[in-house]
Amino acid sequence: MEVFGFEKRIKHYTNCQTILLVGEGDFSFAVSLARAFGSSRNMVATSLDDRESLREKYSKAMSNVMELVNRGCRVLHEVDVHRMSQHPILSCIRFDRIIYNFPHAGYLHGQSSSEHNQFQIWFHQDLVRGFFKNAREMLTEIGEIHVTHKTTYPFSRWEIVKLAGEVGLYLLQEGKFSKWDYPGYENKRGAGLCDQTFPVGECSTFKFAKLLYHSTPSSYYIDLVRAYGQDSRTNGPYMHHCHSFI
Repeated sequence: MEVFGFEKRIKHYTNCQTILLVGEGDFSFAVSLARAFGSSRNMVATSLDDRESLREKYSKAMSNVMELVNRGCRVLHEVDVHRMSQHPILSCIRFDRIIYNFPHAGYLHGQSSSEHNQFQIWFHQDLVRGFFKNAREMLTEIGEIHVTHKTTYPFSRWEIVKLAGEVGLYLLQEGKFSKWDYPGYENKRGAGLCDQTFPVGECSTFKFAKLLYHSTPSSYYIDLVRAYGQDSRTNGPYMHHCHSFI
């Protein structure tokens, strides 16, 4: 494998992790990570939209995609989170982090749809459930799935922790999300006035991992790493070389 430098970090993420981003809007979150890392050869960034739709919806999408490609990121379009584990490219890679920011299934009845409507909530839950089911199959042994989601009503009714548990995932941690931790990130609407941002309000990043049985010392160590960090066996900060996965 090719060595490409020491660890660089932004919030929860480092260039030593293989990272998959799904449901990207204008790819500004992926660009924020890539700029922090310097290189994005450890990343795959995807959208449900095709290239032409991105160009029509988001004013900065194409320039962001170009920057990602120039930094070494693999960019894929028309990736459905309900089928991504069978994707001809993604199925060959295992990821340390899979990130889905503000999942949204769209509106059942156009912009007049209410987020309070039970059918609309079921629609969203079906999206998240299918994502969890696929993402679980794409993790490394110590991989995590990160979902950033609003925590106020009615979004709390999605019950994403319960949905994760249905497919064999458990909650490692919930932390408050701030878009200011990711310079350049512009959260975008996925439907309607797509190029506009929306108020994120109270929201968290939920971190999930696969359930493991503590039957071996190695599985016990994996959960120690998850709970306390890669270098939990020593007292000081650690530095190590990172490798390209592509």
